[in-house]
Formats: sequence, structure tokens, C-alpha cells
Amino acid sequence: MQVILLERVERLGKIGDEVSVKNGFARNFLIPQGKALLANDKNRARFEAEREVIEQRNATARAAAQAEGETLEGAVFTMIRQAGDTGQLYGSVTARDVADAAEAAGHKFPRSGVRLDKPIKAIGIYDVAIRLHAEVTVNVQANIARSTEEAERQAKGEDIVAALQEANAAFADEQASELKEAAAELSDMIGGPDED
Repeated sequence: MQVILLERVERLGKIGDEVSVKNGFARNFLIPQGKALLANDKNRARFEAEREVIEQRNATARAAAQAEGETLEGAVFTMIRQAGDTGQLYGSVTARDVADAAEAAGHKFPRSGVRLDKPIKAIGIYDVAIRLHAEVTVNVQANIARSTEEAERQAKGEDIVAALQEANAAFADEQASELKEAAAELSDMIGGPDED
């Protein structure tokens, strides 16, 4: 199906481009969302008559997104989640969670703008792209931790997962040496010389 784009669509084209897309994509997404018109003579004439208005509306939306992007760029959103001793989360952090954390911090953008390749499943600091407009993308960070204290330590650059693993290894070594000492004491008591 041939459509005329009314705004820039990622991996498809820019305003005014006439592109060929699958019927379902046009009928279910592009046309109902107001991102495209069916390419026919009537709509081509309508687009050319309204081209300046459409481009001005896009420029206004882009300027608003850039202004929001300046306040949002480089922001760090801390999310406290339950996790095991190895740093694996009980559950995951999704694009929705990042959008909710940003909204709680006073930033407003659609959840669909959060670009996460896959859900976050371990504590740490992650880079997340936020698409505010078809032409404006900013980067923020998600600081996932088990407590506020851990989040602060991560923000300073400490690797919490490595620290947890070191603490677990030290604890295991301590327990092993205690067990070895107890076994040696027990062995001395059981097999020691008779005092008759």
C-alpha cells in the first residue's frame, strides 16, 4: 500500500515521502495515528496544500521535544528492587518502569518512547535511550539497586555485584576455615592419646 508520510517515521522516511508499506501497518498504525495518508490524487493535493502547516507543526513539536530533552539528557533515575545475593533481580525492570520513574521525577513522555532492547534483570547502572520525537532522542541512566545506599555507592562508581561476590566468597572462606578448625578439634578429641 502506498502512503504519504505526515511526519518522520523511523526506518521509513520523512515528511512528504511516498512509501510502500504493508497493508496492516498502514491501516492499523500509520493512518489511525495520523502519521500518514493513503496515497491517491485527492490526498496528494491535500498534502501539498497543507504542507507548510504540517512542517510548522512538526518544527514546533521538535522544538518542544528538544527543550524537554535538554532537561532530561543525562538524568539518572534510581529504582529500588529486590534482588538476590548475586545481583539478579526478582523480576525485571521494563520500559514502563523507567517511564514511571521519570514521571515521578517530573519528566513527562510517552512510555513508547523508552528504548530498551531487553528487560533489565540485574542490579547496576544501565544506559537507556528515550525518544521524545521522531528526530529527538536523549540518553538517561537507570540505577537499579537493592537499597538507596547501594544506589549511591553505584553512582560513585562502585561495582555492587563484584562487591557482593567478594563478600560471599570471604564469608564462604571464613565458614570453610571454621569448619576445618572444628573438624580438627573433633579429630583431636576422638582420636587423641589415652590418659590412663
